Amino acid sequence: MRVPPLPSFFLKMRYVAAYLLSALGGNDNPNAKDLKKILESVGIETDNERANKVITELNGKNLEEVIAQGYGKLASMPAGGAVAASAGAGSAAPAGGAAAPAEEKKKEEKEEESEGSDDDMGFGLFD
Repeated sequence: MRVPPLPSFFLKMRYVAAYLLSALGGNDNPNAKDLKKILESVGIETDNERANKVITELNGKNLEEVIAQGYGKLASMPAGGAVAASAGAGSAAPAGGAAAPAEEKKKEEKEEESEGSDDDMGFGLFD
């Protein structure tokens, strides 16, 4: 059976994912052979250079600490429309602060509308 191709964003992290799977399976020091076995089991060809790069970067490190550091880096990255709004306003703090409450109000209004949409149809689930 042929496995369908994965989207490109999955392929970028395939060696890290294989390393993590091997580590979660109890292998404290996965090697290129371990990564190759995992990746080929799902139909992905391996590049030894990339596999060795991941191994040298992660080998001997506590994976929980590495993941925690990654979360910390993600938390410092801007997200959503606040960046675009602040660029047009000229000042980052007021634009970002003003945009957030407006977005929350829109979400609340949409949720309220969706809850009442069954009533507009003239019947309910248990009628």
